Amino acid sequence: MSSHSFRIRVLETLEELEALRPDWEGLLRALPGASIFSSWEWLAPWWRAFGDKQTLHVLSFQNSTSRLAGIAPLSFATRRSAGFQWRIVRLMGDGSKDSDSLDLPVLPEYEEGLLEAVLLHLAEHSSQWDFCEWNTVPENSPVARHLPVQLKKRKWPLVTTSTPCSWINLPDSWESYIKQLSAKERGKLGIRTRRLEKLYSVRYRRTSQIQELNRDLESLFHLHQLRWEADGRPGSFCSPQRRQFYRDLAALLLQRNQLQLWLLEIEAKPVAAQFGFRFGGTVYSLQEGFDPAMAKDSVGYVLRAHVLRTLISEGVRKYDFLGGVNDSKTRWGAQIGQYINFQFARPRTAGSLYLLGKFELEKSKESLRSHVSPHAWSFLHQLNTRLRGPRK
Repeated sequence: MSSHSFRIRVLETLEELEALRPDWEGLLRALPGASIFSSWEWLAPWWRAFGDKQTLHVLSFQNSTSRLAGIAPLSFATRRSAGFQWRIVRLMGDGSKDSDSLDLPVLPEYEEGLLEAVLLHLAEHSSQWDFCEWNTVPENSPVARHLPVQLKKRKWPLVTTSTPCSWINLPDSWESYIKQLSAKERGKLGIRTRRLEKLYSVRYRRTSQIQELNRDLESLFHLHQLRWEADGRPGSFCSPQRRQFYRDLAALLLQRNQLQLWLLEIEAKPVAAQFGFRFGGTVYSLQEGFDPAMAKDSVGYVLRAHVLRTLISEGVRKYDFLGGVNDSKTRWGAQIGQYINFQFARPRTAGSLYLLGKFELEKSKESLRSHVSPHAWSFLHQLNTRLRGPRK
């Protein structure tokens, strides 16, 4: 479909976005691959918490019958780099390291046309930005399929990187699921759960009432901070903005029966917590925490096993760990994929020169890294850090 067949609106306030909400929700229901990170429930609380230094610039696309065919949730931000202040076009939700799987929701028959229309719109408003930075796009997204082709056709410079992610495809029974695990892991599941329940009075609980919400969130914040502070790191919830974001988000999700806030209590005291949410047949795991004093009892591990078993019985077919891959995820039979990060600009602009220079620098660094020993690379990295001085 030609990009000129759309009726395009620019939405610049949350109030305008909320008016679009019924059609927006209908669009996401029509897309089996849509994630919660493209929904009002995620993006509105996120913007209230973190959008103060950005400008909203969401594009809505209606077809010839006035049906919402797609949304491009964009925002304008600034960042200082290489001695210059750059104006960046981001996907709404990016910038705080809270969002993953960001995308442009679009009906399948309009994928190419919508991306063509977005790029045309950006070209027409090029005085407002230097380069685009679209992070954590799913590798099976229409953006990942069509954007490189569209940019190549226009000769716009493009730099791509990737970020690992992981998920579990859940079968229809717990017995089928544990057969997918290693014999060692299957043994751990039974032994650790039985041992914990033998030693203590154990209760598993999912937040279901609004009057429980603040108390349970405070337990999550506290347990998360305990875990990270024990490692000498600040933890995500040292930020008042992030705490408020989670409060607003959780309240919305609880109203829609999408919240997955789980706690494991020992002798009526929370010792492990996991925060996630359900969207369609997928549950996303976002944050967790546990009491380091109970680490020897594997409380986080036991809680995860209970959560997975319950979700399988409720018909959930995908458990998404989101970004990052480590043993604590792969031991559960997680598959590994990637998010794609796109950076692009109009040709022969300061933004394109910056991106090309950055790309060449990264390529040189990788070439150097492949020709020196790990010990030498570590020394050079430490030397570079000292020469740059402390970060503000």
